[in-house]
This record gives sequence, structure tokens and C-alpha cells, in this order.
Amino acid sequence: MSTPLITLKNAGVNLGDRWLLRHVDLSLHAGERLALVGRNGAGKSTLMKLITASVEPDEGSLWVAPGVEVAYLPQNPIINGIQTLASYVGDSLRNPAELHVAEAMLMKMDLDPARLTNTLSGGEARRLALAKALVNKPDILLLDEPTNHLDLPTIEWLEARLSSHQGALVIISHDRAFLRSLGNSIIWINQSTLKRRDGAFSEFEEWSETILTEEAVRLSKLDKKIAEETRWSRQGISARRKRNQGRLRELTALREVRKSDFNKAEHEFKISSGKAEAGGQIVVEARNLGLTVPANIPANIPANISENISANISAENGKNASVILASHFNLVIKRRDRIGIVGPNGAGKSTLVRTLLGQREPDSGYVKAGIGLLPAYFDQKREQLVQEATPWKILCPDGGDTVEVAGKTKHVASYLRDFLFDDFKMTQRVYSLSGGEQNRLLLAKIFAQPHNFLVLDEPTNDLDLETIDLLQEVVADYDGTILIVSHDRDFIDRTVTSVLAFEEDGKIQTHAGGYSDYLEKRKSYGSKKTAKKIKKTAHKPKNNTKDRLTFKEKYLLQTLPEEIEALQVTISSIEQKLSNMALFQEQPETYRKLATEVEDLREQHEQKEQSWLELELRREELGEAL
Repeated sequence: MSTPLITLKNAGVNLGDRWLLRHVDLSLHAGERLALVGRNGAGKSTLMKLITASVEPDEGSLWVAPGVEVAYLPQNPIINGIQTLASYVGDSLRNPAELHVAEAMLMKMDLDPARLTNTLSGGEARRLALAKALVNKPDILLLDEPTNHLDLPTIEWLEARLSSHQGALVIISHDRAFLRSLGNSIIWINQSTLKRRDGAFSEFEEWSETILTEEAVRLSKLDKKIAEETRWSRQGISARRKRNQGRLRELTALREVRKSDFNKAEHEFKISSGKAEAGGQIVVEARNLGLTVPANIPANIPANISENISANISAENGKNASVILASHFNLVIKRRDRIGIVGPNGAGKSTLVRTLLGQREPDSGYVKAGIGLLPAYFDQKREQLVQEATPWKILCPDGGDTVEVAGKTKHVASYLRDFLFDDFKMTQRVYSLSGGEQNRLLLAKIFAQPHNFLVLDEPTNDLDLETIDLLQEVVADYDGTILIVSHDRDFIDRTVTSVLAFEEDGKIQTHAGGYSDYLEKRKSYGSKKTAKKIKKTAHKPKNNTKDRLTFKEKYLLQTLPEEIEALQVTISSIEQKLSNMALFQEQPETYRKLATEVEDLREQHEQKEQSWLELELRREELGEAL
């Protein structure tokens, strides 16, 4: 195997009362794309900080190959100072003269290069940090929850971008579809230890279950042996000869091993939505609904959305200009419906949700709540959580120490432990909790109130995969009505039976099935639309003569295959050179230039292939010979 870019050897991080990570051995090579998984708090982010050398190991060592560049997107990036977004990202460029590269990257992130860093929201600041991490195509790219606050089109663009990354890639993400698309190896942090498996992320479930089953069998055998040895030790001290003292020492050692395993064992996350309260068959009815936002507030409308809806800006004068998010929209939500809402950032998903819940008046039309409606609303900004309060106070705002959950009284401490809060965290201020902890607290709050309509706006952000799995099961078992806004494709696929999709021109379309079903319908519709357009063009008279291929088009049909083949030969030659890690170590600048060159050649190759395919399709439609 080629020389690694970095190597962690027998590394460990100690928190004082316990080891967060222990005996970590890890090497990263160019071309590896690793999915880093584990529970919240398992040490995933800390492992990334070890790789960047921003955290020193308490034992073991880190080796980094000379000239290797590491870029890191933290889960909560902090952007200091005030400057334009273009200059902030441009500061990372190897060649400062290529500022257009930084600007293009920002546009892909739906950010205006001319904006100032102090005007960004939390989600926008995250996209800015992502642009800074990607712009230089580093040798090692570490991404901690890169899809948080990104919409589906941007996530899909990011997938395509990362799939062609030449260096090593390590990703922490709760987005299963994202990990399935990119990962070719898995790193699993479980009980302070790191386990690695080469292969697709789709194999993680079976692999981890096998390990957990084997661990349970081992602990069962250990418990049995301890019981047998303890029974033996009580069979008469006076009759025991000195040679049996070894068995006593072995019993003591076994107990220490079992104690260590018990201390490392992770607490079980317990979550239940409870039974839905009674209510009418009609949950919410919306008729002829119109939603707009002022056009002079562009911060919430990303570039790609403003382009699509620019034609929908209506105004009697500039002062009253507004952007249409929805027009003449009708919807009836019935009991036990399970609806997902998808669409780009800024399209109006949260605005629609708040309107349906009666928290915002529509600009036209009306919304009518059903009889006995009891919504439980998980808002993505977590505005229901008082930041100065404690989790205990959040659940018992009027004092006391009990909550009522699913018709049963439960001590608040016991209930918070079900959501993985220890005694110390229960009395901490909310602002000091992590994003995942605040999400779990908000889930605990809304599930502790009577409800028959669960409305979840981006509930999976900052949660680990295990928690998302459990939340998905709770949603699946819920006997009330579900409305979910999410950019997590896998979560939408597993929880809803229909989708409301925000599309162009202020239209919201209803589609049966999950996100994958919606995507297939969109592709099918796009293909039919393109075919119809080609057919129409093929039969359209042009200059009063029969439409036919031009001389240039025929020439390209003959020459493009040769050009495509020549490009492929060149690409293969460069890829062969890049596979030689000695070149990377001895001539890092040459290595980088070749990596940049091959990416440009791939783009040319793809463009020429696309041109040839379009021309060949037209030739077949016209029935012409070459």
C-alpha cells in the first residue's frame, strides 16, 4: 500500500475521570473516503481534532507526511473579524490571484461574495466555512456534519464535488444517504475504541450488529465464569490450599474487567411519543392559500431561489415589493396522514408550517384547524427553549419534580435520563448544551405534552445515527398525524407516505411516496419534457428547408469520439502518476499541479461526451446517416 498521509498510533484522550479515546490506530491514504460514526459524545469530533493536531493526545503519537494540507470543517464554526465573504475564503487560496475560484465556490453555497461576514446567520456561517474548507482541494478533508443547514440541491452538488476529491476524506454525518453515496470505508467509535471496516456504508448496520452480538456473548460468558468462581471461593476458606490463591487473584481480575466493561457501557436512549390524543378526522384545512415575504429581505432567500422566483416579485411600487412563496395552494390534512415537506432553503417550508399551525396569518386564503387539534411543534431554531433555563426547569416551568408522559407521572430526573441527560447536565443552562443535547431536550419537552399532530421542522440536525433510528421508529409507531420538514432524504423516505414539494413559480406540488419516489417522478417528467422539446424542434421548419445536421455538427460527430478517447488516455496516464505516493512526498507541487490538471481534463471529457450524445440523439431523431 502507498505511504499514508497521516498516521495516529496508539493515541488516546483522557478526560480525567475516563478515557474518551484509547489505543487509536489510524492511517489515511489518498482516495479514501471514510464515514466516521458513533454516538453523540463518543469522540468523533475529538478524533478529527487529533488529526488536525489542534488537540494533543494524552498518549500515543501523530505523524503527518511532509507538505500535506489538512482542511477541517468544525461542527460549529466561529468566524472572527469583519470582511467580505470573498476575501475570507480567498485568504485560503494558494494563489491569491485566483479570487474568482473563491467567488465561484461561494455562489455554489448560495452566498453573495460581496456580503460581509458579520451579516450571516448561523446556517450561512456554516456554508461559508464549508466553502473555505473546499476551495483549495486539500490532501485531507475533515467534515463534521457538512450537510447541516444545507438544502437538498446543495447537498447533491456537494456529493458530486466530494466524489471527485483526490485526497483523503473523513465525514461525520447523520445523513445516511450522504454517507452511502460517498463512503468507501467505515470508522466506528464504540466504548472508547476505534473499529474500522473497508466497504460501503450500507454494510455498517450488519457489521456493527455482529460486533455488538459478539460483545454480548462475551459478557455473558464472563458473568457466568465470575459466578462460578465466586461460588467456588465460598466453599470453605480453611480447606483451600495455597495453590488455589491464584484462582482468587484471577477472580479479582475478572471482576475488574467486568467493572471496566460496565463503566464503558453506553446508556440506552429511551424515547416515546405516547398515544395521540383524540381529535377530529380533519386536522388542518388550507384553501386558496397565498404566502409572500418582503422582497427587501434577501438574507433568507438564497441565490438559486431568488433566480427561480424573480418573476414572482409583485409590487404596486418598490416599497410594497414582495416575493411569492405559495399561490392558490389547497391542502387537507387528515388524521394519521404522514406528510413530508421538501424544497430548497428559503423556498418557504417553515413559513408554510407556521401558517398551518396558526402562528402566522396567510396573505390570502384561509387556514382552518380541525376539532380538538393539539399540535406538538419541533422548531428548527429551538425558540421554545429558554437559553438561561435548565433542562429541569424547561420540563417543570411551574416548579415541582414530576412530568406526565403518556398519561403516567414520572420523575423529571428519570425522564431526562431516558434522553441521555446525566445529573450534572440536568442543572446546566441550555445555552451550554451541545446542539444534539438541545435537540433531545426539545423532543423531551414536546413529547411530555398532550398532542395528536407532530410537526417536526428539521428534527435530525445534530443527532447521531442511533438517535435518528429511534426517532424514526417513534414516528413510524405514532398513531396521530405527522408533518415533517427535512433535508435528510433517508429520514423522509422512512417516515412519510406523501411529499409536498416546493417548486418554481410559487407552486407546491403533492407527490405520493417519499423523497426517492418524488425524485424519480421529477426525473421522469424532465426526460419526457426534454424528449417533447426535441421532437418539437426536430419538426420545426427552419429557413423554409427541412431541418438537418449542419456540416459542423456532422464533423463533430466524427471527430468527438477520437478526442474523447485521447482525453481518456491522458487522464489514465496522469492517474497512474498520481497513484505513486513517492511523487507526492518528493515533488508535492508537481503532484498538486497534476491533480488540478486531471480534474480539468475530466470536465473536458464529460463536456465532450455530453456534446456527442446530444448530437447523436438529434441525428437519430432526424434519421440522417453520417
